Amino acid sequence: MNIVSKDVTYAVEITGNGEPLVLLHGFTGNRDTWKFLIPILSERYAMIMIDIIGHGMSTSPAEPERYEMNHVAEDIAHILDELHFPKAHMLGYSMGGRLALAFASLYPEYVETLILESASPGLATEQERGIRKQNDKKLAGRILEFGMEAFVDHWESIPLFESQKHLPAKTRESIREQRLANEPAGLANSLLGMGTGSQASYWGNLQTLDFPVLLLTGEFDPKFCDIASSMEKKLRKAEWKIINGAGHAIHVEDGEKFGKIISEFLKRN
Repeated sequence: MNIVSKDVTYAVEITGNGEPLVLLHGFTGNRDTWKFLIPILSERYAMIMIDIIGHGMSTSPAEPERYEMNHVAEDIAHILDELHFPKAHMLGYSMGGRLALAFASLYPEYVETLILESASPGLATEQERGIRKQNDKKLAGRILEFGMEAFVDHWESIPLFESQKHLPAKTRESIREQRLANEPAGLANSLLGMGTGSQASYWGNLQTLDFPVLLLTGEFDPKFCDIASSMEKKLRKAEWKIINGAGHAIHVEDGEKFGKIISEFLKRN
């Protein structure tokens, strides 16, 4: 189905019955990211899989400002209102995790539990954000100048996804097709509007969150393990699990274990 929030049309897919669970994919992904969880979760949860602004079948506005976290978090609240869900469990991966955390910080009354896979509250200082913003701007320009195939070639080669090179060829090809299906302008503006450089820091909000939070990181992703360690110390009700043998995209690299951990956490909370 499509749900319009202000000027943006969001592609939303709902599968299953029970308590609502919002699933937010990472940069270059789409809602199909989460299809593998349907057999695991759909009997107990209404899985609300959303193509984030600029991705998949959702609208890609021309103005980068429309992609800012506060606007997109407001869109998520509107989607839940349209679906008549006053509260939901939230699951986000990487960029989707940053969005889930922004939503939880700005609209905590909507959140039952929060699950963050390889996610960050943002950069703590203006200097760090300034440097990252320039890097995001360069990458956005690269997408628009050289096109999607050249960008995806570059994106797949960065150290963050090194551990994915050991995945079966069919899995890697499926991920590549998902990335290539996005609009260049949507990805570029996502970097400019909701990239880590543009995002406000939510480190100061962590201690105010009063619902269960699950942090998941892969053992081959030391940067995000360090971030999760710091987050766990600030959160009131946090669990942190390191998944052995996995890198940044745990749900891709060990989907069975990921699904089991998510299911057990939701059942307990």
